[in-house]
Amino acid sequence: MAHSHPRINALIVDADDPERLAAFWSEVLGRPVMGRTGPYVWLRREDGLGLGFQQTGERRPGKNRMHFDIASPDPAAEQQRVEALGGRRLEEYADGGFLVMADPEGNEFCVIPDGPFELDDEGRTTYLG
Repeated sequence: MAHSHPRINALIVDADDPERLAAFWSEVLGRPVMGRTGPYVWLRREDGLGLGFQQTGERRPGKNRMHFDIASPDPAAEQQRVEALGGRRLEEYADGGFLVMADPEGNEFCVIPDGPFELDDEGRTTYLG
């Protein structure tokens, strides 16, 4: 039998308020909330990938060790939309050229262009202009 590699089935985000985070990400990604199971709130599965928000009592201790990159044809317009939904820009990362945002609980994510963009040897970019 041929060996098949495992695949990522779902990404789970720890949350103080999973309903609030699920509502935020539902609007950002256009994925409706599809269910609730125990401490989890789930968005609609797309391309085989689930996205869930788990109620936890622990605060995030520092910078995310993993973050989402969401692609948009117009990152500046997406920034405005995300801010209207309760997110915010994290200016402390502006030197890298990336549009780094935070959701309502402070989880970091980047808004990147839909198409290709250049990175220099140190991983910085200039797609914001």
